[in-house]
Amino acid sequence: MKLGLHYWNYSTPADSAQIAPTLARTAQLAEQAGISSFTVMDHYFQMEFPPATAEEPMLEGYTTLGYLAALTERMTLGLMVTGVMYRYPGLLAKIVTTLDVLSGGRARLGLGASWYEREQRGLGVPWVPVAERFERLEETLQICLQMWSENNGPYQGQHYQLAETLCVPAPLSRPRPPIMLGGGGEKKTLLLVARYADACNLFGTGMDEVAHKLAVLRTHCSTEGRDYEAIEKTVMYSRRPVLTQTDEFLAELAQLAALGVTEVQLTPEGHPAQYVEKLAQRIIPEAAEIS
Repeated sequence: MKLGLHYWNYSTPADSAQIAPTLARTAQLAEQAGISSFTVMDHYFQMEFPPATAEEPMLEGYTTLGYLAALTERMTLGLMVTGVMYRYPGLLAKIVTTLDVLSGGRARLGLGASWYEREQRGLGVPWVPVAERFERLEETLQICLQMWSENNGPYQGQHYQLAETLCVPAPLSRPRPPIMLGGGGEKKTLLLVARYADACNLFGTGMDEVAHKLAVLRTHCSTEGRDYEAIEKTVMYSRRPVLTQTDEFLAELAQLAALGVTEVQLTPEGHPAQYVEKLAQRIIPEAAEIS
């Protein structure tokens, strides 16, 4: 089982001057310990999930990943997940391409329909109905795939029109940066995974729920003529504090592996660098043996 680290909180330590060195130290420790992927959020305000508040520190995601690309060598880098309303799709493809080239082919495009109304209204991002956000999500997927293909021609969609889809240099990843869709919406998100994506990311709210979502994905794959086994299954884990309940967590990793999950993302508890050091001691060697 691969483990990813999802760096979602910049509040520890409290001094803003320590954000960069703490982030750097955490990423380098994570890579040394064998963490497979490093993700940050695509938010501009911190999420309002108690005890977190919107006023807490938050960094722009792709700038942060560019910083990390220069400090690491092996880990996959991406946002969990890019909000579809925050960047025009053609520019997003270029941003991810830039990250891929500068990181030596380590970019992953995580993408979702976006949801944080306060953040979007606060910063002047158009707030549109959820149905339209999913329409834009599908067009964004189509545009990115065309930008990363041999087709440099126009794209004509309902929401986006591109006169040409030139993308030079091309990504270093082959055949292109992998695309991961985040969320477990059964009618829209998982259908788009089956239709376009290389990976899905589900919330690890419980084994039965993950198993159900994967069954829905399998059904969509059958309908779309897609090989279900070709899609990587990943889970964002949030059920229990893993450092103090190690045996239970490892048992749940084994259950997830039996469902076909190959990567689980963890969120730091407390000081992020110290969290990774403890992961390296207590979790990562045992997790590597789970398949």
